[in-house]
Amino acid sequence: MKPIQSILLLVFTLLIFNSVSAQYGNGYNNGYGNNGYGRGGGMDRSMMQGQQSSPSKPKEVPVEETAAKIVEQMKPEVNLDELQAIAIANVLADSMREQGVLLKNESSSQDQKIEQITALREATTKKINAFLSPAQIEKYNVFMTNFKEIKKTKSKKKKDYKETKEEIIKE
Repeated sequence: MKPIQSILLLVFTLLIFNSVSAQYGNGYNNGYGNNGYGRGGGMDRSMMQGQQSSPSKPKEVPVEETAAKIVEQMKPEVNLDELQAIAIANVLADSMREQGVLLKNESSSQDQKIEQITALREATTKKINAFLSPAQIEKYNVFMTNFKEIKKTKSKKKKDYKETKEEIIKE
């Protein structure tokens, strides 16, 4: 009788262990803690977290790409040749990188940042003017004036859009 009892006890223990481990995912992080999906059939929590965090962070555009777009707009209006376009794109890219560093500097006050960016803008203009002829410098100044106006109207449109959106939400 003793061997039969020990065999039954062993079988009973194995069945209970198998049932418990199946409910808790057999070590595969499936089971109760995985939204009810079976082994490997559902979304993993780390995958869900990755999807939630990526849309909240806007994609950063490389400064080279932004500088290239500006130079492409500038080319016909200022009559740039290819060598001038490449040199000016490099100057603009360097300037944008430096501006990003200045803006991220937390030890500077707002007034200091404005002064530093103004100085950077003047230095960038001097570097660009070094690549241009006197006639092109005049065209460049006109282009930059128009370019600043376009930027101001875009930012104003964004503000108007946000205000309109907030008014709609309030109603």
